[in-house]
Amino acid sequence: MARLDYFHYDFHAMGSPCSIQLYTRDDKAAQHAAKIAMGDIHRLEAKYSRYREDSYLSAINRIAANGEELSVDDETAGLLDYASACYQQSDGLFDVTSGILRRVWNFKSGKIPAPQAIQALLNLVGWDKVVWRRPVLSFTVPGMEIDFGGVVKEYAVDRAASLCHEIGIRHGIVNLGGDIKVIGPHADGAPWRVAIRHPRSPGSILQTLLLHSGALASSGDYERCITLNGIRYGHVLNPKTGWPVSYMAAVSVIGEFCVVAGSASTIGMLKGEGGPAWLQALGLPHLWANVSGESGGSLME
Repeated sequence: MARLDYFHYDFHAMGSPCSIQLYTRDDKAAQHAAKIAMGDIHRLEAKYSRYREDSYLSAINRIAANGEELSVDDETAGLLDYASACYQQSDGLFDVTSGILRRVWNFKSGKIPAPQAIQALLNLVGWDKVVWRRPVLSFTVPGMEIDFGGVVKEYAVDRAASLCHEIGIRHGIVNLGGDIKVIGPHADGAPWRVAIRHPRSPGSILQTLLLHSGALASSGDYERCITLNGIRYGHVLNPKTGWPVSYMAAVSVIGEFCVVAGSASTIGMLKGEGGPAWLQALGLPHLWANVSGESGGSLME
């Protein structure tokens, strides 16, 4: 068997530092794989970015603003099917219409919004207010929005890893801002070492995982937050109340696919005190830490 060389590519996408690590027979093969993977990641960012006026998502939201309907393409329909399933399985906590709450939650401002401002937006939140009959998406309440923030980065990770595998890469890892999918172990068969950061001790590690395969995703209140009067308000917002979660500090989940691990970690955060039991019942390897400093999960054993 030909010797494989190691290649590492760093780039920025979806608001996060990203990397692709590959083992291939030569530089040309590595560059080819990385170009295909990164190209698809940037394609998805352009298509589903809420910050770009020319994105497909912005086109959807212009129709949503008028309370109208449209037929979506197959890829978007797949994401909506998945989002709908997550909404059902989370008892309404995983909700792709809740991104509109960021209008009042500015985590760079150092201020928390007025309760009445939150309440006004809650009238525009609720997947149950949307009629989804594939491929037709209908908005019954004018002014709503769709936000794939909890799905599309993890979907991009899975696709990038799959595209690399399709062109013959058998050893590598894709990492988009901490959302990870293993293409295959190191060339010598050794696992990838992945550190889970401690949510309250910058620079400290909660756990180091050894991954031969599968995917890892994490959700936490440490990425974007406001601290006022000793209370931390993180960016994971409960769509039913409009306020940040207040019990969980961080959740990490391992699954076969990053999109599943990502939604599970987010739901684990949103479940609050019920999070540990929900994650345990889900049956996927996981790790959690709450705001009191307690931690647990099957990965702690």
